[in-house]
Amino acid sequence: MELYDAMRTAFSAREFTPDPVDDATLYRILENARFAPSGGNRQGWRVIIIRDPATKAAIAEAAIPAARRYAAQVAAGENPWNTVHPTSLSAEAIAATPVPPVLTEPYRQAPVLLAVCVDLSVVAAIDQDLPRIGIASGASIYPFAWNILLAARNEGLGGTLTTMPIAREDDLRALLHLPPHVAVATIITLGHPARRLTRLKRKPVETFATLETFDGPAFTRP
Repeated sequence: MELYDAMRTAFSAREFTPDPVDDATLYRILENARFAPSGGNRQGWRVIIIRDPATKAAIAEAAIPAARRYAAQVAAGENPWNTVHPTSLSAEAIAATPVPPVLTEPYRQAPVLLAVCVDLSVVAAIDQDLPRIGIASGASIYPFAWNILLAARNEGLGGTLTTMPIAREDDLRALLHLPPHVAVATIITLGHPARRLTRLKRKPVETFATLETFDGPAFTRP
């Protein structure tokens, strides 16, 4: 598949057929994804391949608290889990919100889950002393995670880069036998999509790219 075609058609697949993902295909995906860049070329990623139904069910359960808050905030018109505007919802209101199956069931239904982890002892968290949530260390793991999804698209597979279970990282740490210096960056659901989206909706370049400063003129098509 041509690169730009893969980039423009790699949708978030959340429903899968029962068809398995064979080891040869999965190895090929990881064999190519490993060429992602990372800080200092330290390649601090680890991938845990999960097919056991009990483990997948436990991950789905770990996702429930974060998914419940996410759904409650969306229903209230808030941007869920953002670090700038605290939620106005009470703990009771969040607890009373049903959890949409779309936020948890893919962990059970996907033929394979990939727990993409990062060794925090080798990534540079350049923004760790700033008075906001740190994001810089993600530069050394999320390009690799996205390479997995692009490679999967090339193989005719689909998936989603998910983060709901991360809110219960202690549960994941016990479940997956993670050492203290390793964090879970994402749980990728992977399989043969039950249906395919052919047209993805994204904002045009002019709405997010500006010249020279944040409030500079929009970058337009030449």
